[in-house]
Amino acid sequence: MPTVRVPRALAGLTVALTTTACLTAGATAQAHGRGGHLPPDARAGHACSADVRIDGFSDALDKTTFDSAFVGNLSALAVDAHGTVDALSDRSALFTLDAGTLRPTKVVPLADEHGRPLDSEALAVDRDGTRLVTSETEPSVRRYGRDGSRVLGSLPVPAPLRVAPAGRATGNLTFEGLALQPDGRTLFASMEGALTGDRTDLVRFQTWQRPRARGDFRLGPQYALQVDTDAAGTALGVSDIAPTGDGRLLVLERGFTEGVGNTVRLYLADPAGATDTSKVTDLTGQRAVRPLHRTLLADIGDCPSLGATAKQPQPNPLLDNIEGMTVTGRAPGGGLRLLLVSDDNQNAAQTTRLYSLTARLPRR
Repeated sequence: MPTVRVPRALAGLTVALTTTACLTAGATAQAHGRGGHLPPDARAGHACSADVRIDGFSDALDKTTFDSAFVGNLSALAVDAHGTVDALSDRSALFTLDAGTLRPTKVVPLADEHGRPLDSEALAVDRDGTRLVTSETEPSVRRYGRDGSRVLGSLPVPAPLRVAPAGRATGNLTFEGLALQPDGRTLFASMEGALTGDRTDLVRFQTWQRPRARGDFRLGPQYALQVDTDAAGTALGVSDIAPTGDGRLLVLERGFTEGVGNTVRLYLADPAGATDTSKVTDLTGQRAVRPLHRTLLADIGDCPSLGATAKQPQPNPLLDNIEGMTVTGRAPGGGLRLLLVSDDNQNAAQTTRLYSLTARLPRR
């Protein structure tokens, strides 16, 4: 992974949010008794699993506005080369968050080529600073200028991945995640749900490739991922993906059960050895198809709550509708620092919450 200048707020969300009084004071006192990074003997208290720990959370953006825009409905995050954070709303708004406080400093309305709003769900920043943004409506992947105000073009999408009747996808279950590998040559988009005719727990990941780190993307291999199920046996949806820097992907899976709450799990997926499914019509009964190899890193519901509260029933009050994820840098010892965000759907019973995690990846 190329070196990225990571500001203090991203390198340790707990530090920045404590100093700006955004982190729950009781959680800070319980967790480590003072500001700053956790001492080694206290890290176990933040463990979500053997591989993942939570470093902090913030509700500071919940139900706020900036420049007359509602700061919520956030579905994706991305860090640019300057260390600032882009936060994408599914209501056609692209926010820039300050590197030190993670509060909005700018908002740009997004639109398609005809000036129409998007159901914008996923985001990646290219090496030249242009933004790649998905919309679930068609679905599509559009390239926007560095400030997000102008459409520069769009990527080809295979016909089966289009929403019915044009294809076999279900509306609102299309391109929910986007990840550009650090070398700039391979882009992944993850479908949230299965295509009609595919097994309900198999979702497709489409790639685009280019021979150099700049230039036009062309359709590349397509893969299948077998998603997990919740306690009721319902298949989870893929809510976001992020590159690890070594060719693998972090995969965020999420579900919701009325009266119970959210299920959110973090996985590591490896394309090595997986079958190219671009010419496989139905992913049902296909024993020869090898899906992406997947490893569970953590169930976010197993993280300590750190004093978080929930506005509706949740297995863990820390949980909400987590939809966005980005890698903000490397942690001491080789782990990855992650920033996650929940989509409050502009609903009084949900919360816009930022989460800081550190993940240690198993070797290939």
